[in-house]
Amino acid sequence: MTNAIEVRGLCKEYGDFRLDRVDLTVPCGAIVGLIGENGAGKSTTLRAILNLIRPDGGTVKVFGRAVSEAEPDFKEDIGVVLDEASFHDPLKAPQVGRILSGAYRNWDQRCFDGYLDKFGLPRDKKIKDFSKGMRMKLSIATALSHHPRLLLLDEPTSGLDPVVRNELLDEFLDFIQDEGRAILLSSHITSDLEKAADYITYIHQGQVVLSDAKDRILDNYGRLACTVAQLNSVAPDDLIRVRRSSYGCEGLVADRAAFRRRYPELLVERTTLEDIMLFIAKGEAQ
Repeated sequence: MTNAIEVRGLCKEYGDFRLDRVDLTVPCGAIVGLIGENGAGKSTTLRAILNLIRPDGGTVKVFGRAVSEAEPDFKEDIGVVLDEASFHDPLKAPQVGRILSGAYRNWDQRCFDGYLDKFGLPRDKKIKDFSKGMRMKLSIATALSHHPRLLLLDEPTSGLDPVVRNELLDEFLDFIQDEGRAILLSSHITSDLEKAADYITYIHQGQVVLSDAKDRILDNYGRLACTVAQLNSVAPDDLIRVRRSSYGCEGLVADRAAFRRRYPELLVERTTLEDIMLFIAKGEAQ
């Protein structure tokens, strides 16, 4: 088995929103970053993978099994972490462990206790008194303690300080050292994905507009900074999107090396995932 997740032609319509023929692959041994603006379709895609919604079209497979036909226990292989922990405030961490031990066949109490120690989570404090970082660490501890092969993470580092974010990213990187495991990480913090992800899929207005290896994206894409006159000298097909302001013009380039050969007099710099998102979401055609 080479792919943990295979989504092909996924469609789902909600009123004025449509998820339109989304393709997504998550290889085993890899972290795939899922990016997009709020309302772009990331959460709908995650719900389809978890078989929580019925798609209007397309197929979703997890470890080779169509989720629409899988037995309910297929989720034993999946650890899920959402942006907001859903544990009841009056509970304490050990009580959470006892509850989940009845929910998962493979629950490992020793593993859970180990994560509580590793993450410095108190056993005598109620969850209502946990910080956001502590709540997220508890969510990750519970997700990992039934030995899943796949992690689905929805904004796991949102609102956390850089030290905690770095600690959690290191945990995710450790998880995929086993090449039979994989992670799909949905996040608005693109710098985290630049550090940890192997592949990036960008959903914009319900459609996949970019899907490739992260290193290839960052190596190939570029940002052109220029004057209006210089922008007008560039063929429209050589720029994906442009942005104009009183300070000058910018353009998004798909192949930085080829652009430099064609326009040696123009400055094209490396770009970031955040810049690519801003160009596609807020830019315009040349």
